Amino acid sequence: MPTSITITSEFSGSVVAKGATDDLSAQLLRHAGFKQIDDWHGRRHRLPTTTPLADQAAIASHAAEMLRAARYDVTLPPFLDTARLSPPVHALGPYAAGAELLSITDQIRAAEDGASLQRAVDHLLHPEHGALERVREALEAAGEQVNAWTTTRMRSPTGSASPRSSSARPSPNSSTPRPSYAASAPLRRVTRQHGPSVITVVPL
Repeated sequence: MPTSITITSEFSGSVVAKGATDDLSAQLLRHAGFKQIDDWHGRRHRLPTTTPLADQAAIASHAAEMLRAARYDVTLPPFLDTARLSPPVHALGPYAAGAELLSITDQIRAAEDGASLQRAVDHLLHPEHGALERVREALEAAGEQVNAWTTTRMRSPTGSASPRSSSARPSPNSSTPRPSYAASAPLRRVTRQHGPSVITVVPL
């Protein structure tokens, strides 16, 4: 039985477990979700690089718990230990991106050397896959979507500039009567004549 199994994160972002050379520890790691690799480097276990950060910590912590229960000595960095992360990722509900950033913050705070700090910060600043680049792309896409909606709403089905402007302009053949002076002028005096009900409006 090995004296120590180390679970850590490589520079590529993949979580690896080293030291599980016997069948029992290898079986426990596979049960937790690690993939076993046997090549000229020897036997090792790793998680795919596409595994979300929250899942990395959950799988690594679960593997460490099972290995320790089987009396293995396990080294697990704080940023992969769910018992030491704050707050739990599910506490943010649907805001998964915010939970991922909190996990990166935990990794930065728990960094024990320059290499660990660089790996954590790279999740934010990588020119192609970093969080800042993803945020920039998301905001750019949101702006394009708003512009597209605005353009669509400003166009009528026939392609004119604005349906509101065309509907507000009266048609030459409109039956709406034009206001007369007598109807629009202020009323000064109303006199009632004898006979049938006749009202005379006297304008200024």
